[in-house]
Amino acid sequence: MNLVLTIGAFVIGFILVMISIPSIIRVAHAKHLFEPFNARKVHTKIVPPMGGVAIFIGFTISSIIATDGISFDALKYIIASVIIMFFIGLKDDLMDISARKKLMVQIFAAVILITLGNVRFTNLHGVLGANEIGFGVSLVLSIFAMVVIINAFNLIDGIDGLASGLAILAAAVFGSWFYIAGHTQFAILSFALVGSLVGFFIYNVFGHQNKLFMGDTGSLIIGLVISALVVKFNEFNADKTVPYAISAAPAVSFAIIIVPLIDTLRVMTIRISNKKSPFSADNNHIHHRLLKLVTSHFKVTLIIIAANSFIIAFAMLLNYLLLNINLQFILVFLLGVGISFIPSIVLKIKSTEKIKTSDPIKQYS
Repeated sequence: MNLVLTIGAFVIGFILVMISIPSIIRVAHAKHLFEPFNARKVHTKIVPPMGGVAIFIGFTISSIIATDGISFDALKYIIASVIIMFFIGLKDDLMDISARKKLMVQIFAAVILITLGNVRFTNLHGVLGANEIGFGVSLVLSIFAMVVIINAFNLIDGIDGLASGLAILAAAVFGSWFYIAGHTQFAILSFALVGSLVGFFIYNVFGHQNKLFMGDTGSLIIGLVISALVVKFNEFNADKTVPYAISAAPAVSFAIIIVPLIDTLRVMTIRISNKKSPFSADNNHIHHRLLKLVTSHFKVTLIIIAANSFIIAFAMLLNYLLLNINLQFILVFLLGVGISFIPSIVLKIKSTEKIKTSDPIKQYS
């Protein structure tokens, strides 16, 4: 029965998104709800950024239907927080709002999850020598982690299929573990998100007349749900004696969402080193670098998802070897950082070779 409910959540979410997107696009065109074009965008035509509306419909309805009859106290607070993200994201897509206002709303949604839904970290699993933590530390750490994850997925949404593809990977991995470990409620939640995102991914990547972006509405919802899954994954693994427990859950969960996190850290570090605001827009994201090497959005998305999958496999290997959790964190982090700089290194090498071959003095000396 649990498997039927989990698969049902995926199927319902997928069908709802596939059915709703054409109608949403027609409304967007009729009301001229388009994302403003600017020179920094990697797309050459105007596309409605209303995919988040479809994701919201698919995720919330499929989650509610599939968990009917199951005790799931946290669900109403998760849905409430998702609704808050939906409205602030939709307003930003249609009108633009300040980063400060978005941050305040994100914190408010996180506080609802933490205080009412009890979706918060209570154990650090030995990271920096800490295990159980008090409510004050738990509150601050959980808010920080949720806000960082929400904004990381918001910032990685730069090319077709990337944010949704990475979220599909993360939710599928978390959902699979939740299912085999017996946490059916969160397995259903995970695959409701997967099904909704697969439907969106098809239109976003392969759509022509029915192409659309997820917008801030979609990326904020994705970030919030993934952050809740990260917290519960770590909390369920706090007891190492339960079946299928993962001893280094923080390191493994970090690996599962490492691409958005590392990319955000990387671009902000570059901006600060260039004496710019860490929140200023630029073309230094990993997908921008890869697009200079591989012109296809779909191929770039697949490359990044494959790299993320490799890092997840590496983290699971380290977990199997039972290495010290802090060492695992460091190794996963270094691997993620190293991979993130590969496109820039390749571009620099190609640029150097181009200069050498185009220099007539060096060419004929």
